[in-house]
Amino acid sequence: MSAAYDQLISEGYIQVRQGAKPVVSPNSPPFRSVWTQREGNAAVRLSAYATRAISLPGTISAEQKPLDYDFRYGDVAPSDFPKLAWKRALSASALAHRERLGYDHPAGSKALRKALHGYVWRARGIRCDENQIVVVSGSQQALDLCGRVLINPGVRVVLEEPCYQMARNVMLALGAQPVAVRCDRDGIDPSELPDPADVACAIITPSHQFPLGGVLSARRRQELMDWAATGGVYLIEDDYDGEYRYDVNPIPPLQLSQPDRVIYVGTASKILSPTLRIGYLVVPEPLVEAFVRCKQITDRHSATFEQEALAAMIESGAYETHVRRMRRVNAERRSTFLVEMQRVFGDSVEIVGTSAGLHVVVWFNGLSAADESRFAEQARTEGVGLYPIGPLYETRTDPRAGFIFGYASMSLNDIRNGVTRCGELLSA
Repeated sequence: MSAAYDQLISEGYIQVRQGAKPVVSPNSPPFRSVWTQREGNAAVRLSAYATRAISLPGTISAEQKPLDYDFRYGDVAPSDFPKLAWKRALSASALAHRERLGYDHPAGSKALRKALHGYVWRARGIRCDENQIVVVSGSQQALDLCGRVLINPGVRVVLEEPCYQMARNVMLALGAQPVAVRCDRDGIDPSELPDPADVACAIITPSHQFPLGGVLSARRRQELMDWAATGGVYLIEDDYDGEYRYDVNPIPPLQLSQPDRVIYVGTASKILSPTLRIGYLVVPEPLVEAFVRCKQITDRHSATFEQEALAAMIESGAYETHVRRMRRVNAERRSTFLVEMQRVFGDSVEIVGTSAGLHVVVWFNGLSAADESRFAEQARTEGVGLYPIGPLYETRTDPRAGFIFGYASMSLNDIRNGVTRCGELLSA
């Protein structure tokens, strides 16, 4: 009772004077209960950005129940995470002496930018200054920052067809006008590119097109770069799984050929874990200040302890040792998946994008594109996670049903059993 009385005094409903009885304040605001306020019918007012964002398709994977056999792409196996190496590096970061605990540089910790400077040179041949590296909270924030720096509402943005759905969502939320350009086994087709005069940027995955897996041919690479140079278009190169190559040699990034027009996006999500939310950008020198300022406004900076832990792993060689191990482990998963698909489905399926990455696309010759969603829903009720390719297209042309199969989060035994279960469901 005393606490409630004090609250009424502090809010101005009761007036207290020395030597006099407390009285109701003549200037007190009309009293309304919290419940009464919540019952009001006032319309929710959202920004144009929020209105566009909530209208976009997409699911939150964390809200979905676990499945027996989940072929979700983008996930990695918990058993693959280098727990002890990460624990040692993170503990050392937390225990290191600091003059103060304060906000770090928006571009990222000096230690990680220095480590990444060496790593991108060793792993991908990229030459740059340390100040061109901006550490971000995963490749998704990298794409969002690119949009905030380069795009105004109404401008045109080139996207691959099909493309990573969250990349399209970023551009649509910002009010851009996506232009879908067809992709095939050789990546994006430059002959279908629009006039570059009114295009702000293009988001591409040249080393392993997502999701079809095509590698951009040398001729198309040159045509794409000529197109970008002609119109002053920035190319956002998403090298989301650049460390994983199996039957082909690593493809040099576009950034090597045109460092003044290419924004390179890399991530630790496919090597360590997407839960860490660590990615990075290599930005052309004239854009560095804009990216750093936009990053600062977005979230000040990414988590410093985790950045320093990753830096320590890179500097010690533990990170690249882990990269080589993961390449071997996932090559075995890939081989097991392909063998099992051949055993269960034979010539009734076509599998593309097998030479690199952590996923493939499987086209089912006897299943219609119209049946993709229904079959995926049926499979989910039976404990199998299948992911239709349809939502990644703006305009669909292939009449067959297609599904993206990720295998990096599964054991070899689960891959075998999961493929067998898929065959049983399709037969039924």
